[in-house]
Amino acid sequence: MAEIRPAQRRVAVSVLFFVAGLCFASWASRIPDIGLKLGLSEGELGKLLLALPVGSMLALPVAGWLVHTYGSRVVVLVATCLYAGFLPLLGWAPGFWSLAGSLVLFGFAGNLLNISVNTQAIGVQAAYGKPIMASFHGLWSLAGFLGGALGTLLIRWHQTPLWHFLLVLGVGLVLTVLAHRRTLPQDAGAEAGGPSLRRPEPYLLRIGLIAFCGMLCEGCMFDWSGVYFQRVVRPDATLVTAGYVACMSTMALGRFISDLFTHRYGTNRMLQLSSLLITAGLLLAVAWPAFIPAVLGFLLVGFGIASVTPLAYSAAGQATTVSPGVALAMVSTIGYLGFLLGPPLIGLVAEVSSLRVSFALVAGLGAAIGILAALPAPARQAKQVA
Repeated sequence: MAEIRPAQRRVAVSVLFFVAGLCFASWASRIPDIGLKLGLSEGELGKLLLALPVGSMLALPVAGWLVHTYGSRVVVLVATCLYAGFLPLLGWAPGFWSLAGSLVLFGFAGNLLNISVNTQAIGVQAAYGKPIMASFHGLWSLAGFLGGALGTLLIRWHQTPLWHFLLVLGVGLVLTVLAHRRTLPQDAGAEAGGPSLRRPEPYLLRIGLIAFCGMLCEGCMFDWSGVYFQRVVRPDATLVTAGYVACMSTMALGRFISDLFTHRYGTNRMLQLSSLLITAGLLLAVAWPAFIPAVLGFLLVGFGIASVTPLAYSAAGQATTVSPGVALAMVSTIGYLGFLLGPPLIGLVAEVSSLRVSFALVAGLGAAIGILAALPAPARQAKQVA
């Protein structure tokens, strides 16, 4: 069998990122539709979305151990199939509790996939010897853009979420089978420390807090951008997903070009720029909730959140005291709290105030990214963060 080149590994891992993004975007694009079908208020929808972090947090104690013990290649195959396989359950669920249970399973598989596929990406990046992590996440965002566009099209064609999700399941399984045999058989840094329940070192804790703020902003745009347009901006029904698609398009574009800027200007400056764009975009959409300003605001937010998660995961993979899979699990424990707990909390805040107030609070957390990036790093880790 011919030797598999690094470029082929990169394509294979990129395909898996694409599948992951397509599955999540398919769910996110139908949240307003499913919420209306089940007759859920903003508060009820926020409570329902708590099921995702429950599933994700259930996966965290075992994800790093599974990757460290069996290797990310095995875990990523199983996790991708489960993630796509649980998706139709979300479209089938006839009520609140059945959907909540399905979201727990979906969240569990999603975090297994998140940690294993990013471990693969760290290994491929190590073979390249230069920043390429953002390009992987760019494929995830491109899938988000295409998934949102597909959702808009299928809504216009009056297709149910179940048929939508079954279509995505078929596409996801085919792509996974084609990509898997070219994934990395051995993880970079596998010889480093194994799973541990100890508190993260200051370096990983700081990266985790940056990931928390960035992923909360990202989760807000995935889960609430469509609802914000539906209930605050109030465009024509066929344009409800315009904000979501706008954000996903600039997020994808930003991730394809951010590696170049990161290499030139450094991680801290990129994080500070990202913080500025997130804050400005959200405040524009809050202060002027008409269609065009809101779309422009969401475009800025997409550019802003493009680099935060890739930079955080890449930095986690540089930790020397634990293996990449375990470091990613530590950072994901903190970051995913933002990604998955943030959207339900937005719904709860909106229930007692308004969605505009909720989005203004998220803008404040976007600003916190720049503050955390400006803090001095521990001396022994300055090279990894700068």
